[in-house]
Amino acid sequence: MEQGSKKSEWKSPLYQMTQTTPTCLWNDSASTSELTYAIENGAVGATCNPVIVLTVVRQEMSTWMPRLAELVEENPTATEDEVGWRLVEEVSRNAARLLGPIFEQAKGRNGRLSIQTDPRYYRDTGAILGQAAHFDALAENMIVKIPATAAGIPAIEAATYAGITINATVSFTVPQAVLVAEAVERGLRRREAEGKSILHMGPVCTIMVGRLDDWLKVVAEKQGILTDPGHLEWAGVAAFKKAYEIYSERGYRTRLLSAAFRNHFHWSELIGGDVVISPPHAWQVRINASDIPVEPRIDRPVDRVIVDDLLRRFPDFQRAYAEDGLSIAELDSYGPTLRTLRQFMRASTDLAGLVRDVMTPDPD
Repeated sequence: MEQGSKKSEWKSPLYQMTQTTPTCLWNDSASTSELTYAIENGAVGATCNPVIVLTVVRQEMSTWMPRLAELVEENPTATEDEVGWRLVEEVSRNAARLLGPIFEQAKGRNGRLSIQTDPRYYRDTGAILGQAAHFDALAENMIVKIPATAAGIPAIEAATYAGITINATVSFTVPQAVLVAEAVERGLRRREAEGKSILHMGPVCTIMVGRLDDWLKVVAEKQGILTDPGHLEWAGVAAFKKAYEIYSERGYRTRLLSAAFRNHFHWSELIGGDVVISPPHAWQVRINASDIPVEPRIDRPVDRVIVDDLLRRFPDFQRAYAEDGLSIAELDSYGPTLRTLRQFMRASTDLAGLVRDVMTPDPD
């Protein structure tokens, strides 16, 4: 009896975080089972994109393959690419319904499903905006992911002005986080000046912390740079903490979001901030099975020895860490941007291939 009582009183580390600190949990997946698990552990948001949809379809074949076949039949003139994006919308709406009660309770700040615009539009502000408006209309609690690229920054301002809540993605650096926050502020101020409501808007800027770490490891390998391997696990955290400090000082009305988990620092070092952490399901399970204390660490600076070492050895960390390290014109050529866009584009192609196999099955 005593053992069962202790078990019933146990709360997961992620749930403890959501109940005892300002830090929010979002689920980096739109899978029904994974999102349900996350909500049980305090999650108040989720995300979807072609990469995630491919994973969801493969995990939930019995649910989504019959629906994919129906979409092919319902859209007799649509290309495989168009049907693929309709599937993205369906998976997104399904997850949005699960988050609906949270959205109502949070009055728009949380309870949102984050849906990504087509990564192939990353150079076209107009195309991004057109798709953003379409996605925004899919459900009341949609938040639209727009890349922090040269064309994406003005799209973020315009979408915000139009009343669309955005989540900046393909973002890894302090300068991108600042450019996004300033674009959102311009959009919000324009709405306020015209008497338009911003009450239920909840903009977010993602920093893909693990992808900055990944890139520096690639650079170290290519250029034969030798450093303490542990230092490379802190690059994304250092950039995130600096961006958070800037956001706090300036009062930006955008929240930062940590994504692309590679180690537990991408969660544990950010606890206590008015931020969002968005681990995939596997990382949530690992965190909840750990004994890492849930305590605020967002204001603890990364060891200066580590930061100085990264600054000295890696010009691309200098660009990521300095507020003026990247100009808008340089965003699209930054290494992590190119690598991430290529992966996202490849996923769009793979999703179209999945649809093609249903649309035109192999007769043999």
